[in-house]
Amino acid sequence: MDRLAEFVVAADHSHIPDHALMLLRRNVLDSLGGAIAALDGDTLHQIRDQIEATGGQPQASLIGGGRTTVDQATLFNSVAVRYVDLLDTYLTPGGLCHPADNFGAILSVAESVDAGGADFLLALAVSYEVQCRFSASVPVMGRGLNHALQLALSVAAGSAKLLGLTTEQTANALAMAVADNVSLAAIHSEPVSNWKGISPGMTAMRAVYTTALAQRGVTGPRGIIDGPNGLERLFDQPIDLHLDNPTLDVVEHTYLKKFSALIHGQTPIETILALRTEHGIDYGDVAAVDVDTFQTAYDIAGGGTFGNKDNPRTKEQADYNLKYLLAAALIDGHVGPDQLRTERIQSADVQELLRRITIRPVQALTDRYPKATPARVSISLRDGRRLTREQDDFEGAPGRSFGWDRTVEKFDALAAPYSDDDLRGAIVATVAQLDTVPLSALTGLLVKVSPERQS
Repeated sequence: MDRLAEFVVAADHSHIPDHALMLLRRNVLDSLGGAIAALDGDTLHQIRDQIEATGGQPQASLIGGGRTTVDQATLFNSVAVRYVDLLDTYLTPGGLCHPADNFGAILSVAESVDAGGADFLLALAVSYEVQCRFSASVPVMGRGLNHALQLALSVAAGSAKLLGLTTEQTANALAMAVADNVSLAAIHSEPVSNWKGISPGMTAMRAVYTTALAQRGVTGPRGIIDGPNGLERLFDQPIDLHLDNPTLDVVEHTYLKKFSALIHGQTPIETILALRTEHGIDYGDVAAVDVDTFQTAYDIAGGGTFGNKDNPRTKEQADYNLKYLLAAALIDGHVGPDQLRTERIQSADVQELLRRITIRPVQALTDRYPKATPARVSISLRDGRRLTREQDDFEGAPGRSFGWDRTVEKFDALAAPYSDDDLRGAIVATVAQLDTVPLSALTGLLVKVSPERQS
């Protein structure tokens, strides 16, 4: 833990290559688009109500207006980023993580200390690096745990950087954050609940709070990684975060999402939409859909070890359900926030069509994951034709990554119902130069976004 603390304290702007810095700004804009699109979601209303009931010193802004304590702003902004399931992703053989889960915390802490945009981006880069390096080293989800574990570590790291903690304080912050954030992968299993989208925000909220305690001198279990009963014993393996390498460039390996769905659904959705467009398919003419995928996708979203996927009723179930996502794609021609609304999920047309969709794992596709996220989709039509298409990845994967202009396009589409052209343009322009302006230039715009859908 002490070596990791030294890594965090030593992190410097010069450790972020120019291309990685550009991608960090891109991912910031991507996170903001998802957060704004979530503002009228039921869970966001519930959390805002709880914040208002709890009260507290106004130290940090809520996206969509209002101010509250740093930890509560962390919770709200974190849940907003995740709610419509369009956040960035980092894939590893033993699981995954969502680096954007750090965003709400780092934004709130940075605003509370009146940080510059450059220091905010440095702290975010540190968080991305710690979270992804831990994910690459330890198969957290493969051991039945949720990826909140590495998020606790990364949020504490970025928060400690912003607060200017000493090496000793940072080590204590990291240790305390990790010790009480070992959660279960059952969070993602059926019946999937609201907690799936809230859990990372709670992890971030606790990590921000424990880091503040470390600043005041509270100590944590510094042997939490390699000491007696630490994480290395839990996972029965050494944990190597390659701390001799100071470069902060893991953002170059992140995926951005095109559709409101888990990362494992991106390729099959793009594939079925390509078939729909190429052949002019009307969903009423579909007799059956057969989808071959890799084992992890099947287990999480196809009816495997995470539970049955035949009867999705809620947003949290729908965005983790390949049958629903593909049925919605065939009918609506897209999968975005509107396809995650309860009335759409429970509609008779999509519920009937998803029962004609079969998902199965195929070893040849499993062998290619996570270097690829392959899918093979076959549509049988009532006239006897069978149409098949296979893809290895999707737009947004590192090999087909979103550039700045494509990310702006995505942001505009998501934020348009909550902001006018001038406000969206100002947010885009500010993020584009975020390393040269105060962070307050951005947060001052985010509070002007409407918390309710305007169009």
